[in-house]
This record gives sequence, C-alpha cells and structure tokens, in this order.
Amino acid sequence: MNYNTLFQQIKQKRSFLCVGLDSDIAKIPAHLLETEDPVFQFNKAIIDATAPVTVAYKPNIAFYESRGVAGWRSLEKTIAYLRDSYPDIFTIADAKRGDIGNTSQMYAKAFLDTMQFDSITVAPYMGEDSVTPFLEYNGKWVILLALTSNKGAFDFQFFEEEGVKLYEKVLTKSQEWAGKEQMMYVVGATKAEMLAGIRKIVPDHFLLVPGVGAQGGSLEEVARYGMNSRCGLLVNSSRGIIFADKGADFARRAGEEAAKLQREMEQLLQTYRVI
Repeated sequence: MNYNTLFQQIKQKRSFLCVGLDSDIAKIPAHLLETEDPVFQFNKAIIDATAPVTVAYKPNIAFYESRGVAGWRSLEKTIAYLRDSYPDIFTIADAKRGDIGNTSQMYAKAFLDTMQFDSITVAPYMGEDSVTPFLEYNGKWVILLALTSNKGAFDFQFFEEEGVKLYEKVLTKSQEWAGKEQMMYVVGATKAEMLAGIRKIVPDHFLLVPGVGAQGGSLEEVARYGMNSRCGLLVNSSRGIIFADKGADFARRAGEEAAKLQREMEQLLQTYRVI
C-alpha cells in the first residue's frame, strides 16, 4: 500500500484509527474457548465489527508467538482473513525486530513476504544495516521506533548530545534510508506535546501513535500537535476496543467503541481541514 492509498482510506472512512489485535487468550470471552481456534474467532469478530471505521490493524506478535505453533496459525489465519475480506485495510506486524543484516533479512521475509503484512515495527538501535533489509520490499513499510510511551523511554531515548536528543537523531538519520513513502515512526500518545518538535523533523511522514485509550493519551492533543495536511497519523487503540466487553456481546461493544473514536477523529479531520 502506498502513501496516497493510505490517505484515501483515511478520507473515505473519515478515520485514522488503528485497532491493536493484542488478543490475549486469557482475556477473550469464555464461550470462544470451545471453538477450534479461539483467538482467530475472536479476531475475526472484532475485525468484522470495527472494519467500517478502521484503516489499520496491528497484531502485537508477542500475543501469538507466546502460544507456539497454535499462536502462529491464529496469526496467519487473521492476516489471510484481512487480506481476502478487507484488502484495502493496512496491516502492521508489531514485532519490533532489528538485528544484523542477514538476520533482519529473514525477519523481513517472514513478515513482509511469507505472512504478507504491509508493514513491520523495527527497532533502530543497531543502525542502518539492521533496518535496510526491511526496506527491500516494494510497497511495504518500516515503522521505526522513535519515541515510545513507556516509562523506560527516559532511560535512553532522551539522552542528549550537543543539544540533540537520541530520538531526534533517530528521526533525522533514518531519513537517509527511506522517505515518507516507506518509513513511518512510532511516537507515543502520552508524549503528545513533543509531536510539535517531531513534526519539524519529519513534517510529511506518517506517525503510528499508541497510547490513546487505556494508556491515557489524549486524541485531541495528538491531532493538535501531530496532524499534517494529509493527516499523517495512525492512532492505535487496543484494549479499549477489543476488551470493551468480555461477554457474548464483545464484538458489538468493540464496534461501538471504535465508532466513538471514529466520530472524534472525523471532527478533528474537519477541524484541521484535512477533509
């Protein structure tokens, strides 16, 4: 999926919502545990309920690989279902990979070729040769970790040298590897006020913004500081949508929560004259 296609999805749905499929088998409705593949059945119901207002889905790979072969099968079936039923929706492998070149080549092949995700989250710590193998796939995206929303972000990401913080160095240096058509950045919603400075470094790139909802990030602040003329945002909500209800009515409740966020997003898109 290219930059313009993603923007067209945002305009069509009047939404920049990404739903995180952090599908913990210990939290899904009990009645699904009787099915052959409870996690896939859960994901399928969530997707069908939220797809009308969602432009991206982001399975966190840890919730699948922790279950071994069964988890990988659930993930493969989920991505195949999205690809077949909702081919215009952007898919993100939230895998946070990044290793020496030949290992990164295999990670890239696994997620971008074999499983056919549209994108993958990548850690930048090992530098250019650990990231570029993910950029070798036409039409695929790298979503580089820049400024995360966890407490430990302050351990390294704010290290400053000659007035430049480490996350700012990541943003600047990585633009030598790929442009806005193939590179996005993760920026946590709980640090929304810093988006203004980030936009000065990467004015046109898409930003994947986790932390809205259960983690307490403000959607209005994210839009105020981070939105550009083509939106440039994918705002993720996971637990607040997929676990809105843990009973038999879980899918309908997920759809309601997604629709509520979409209405807020539509208003913001109009406020900032994106649509």
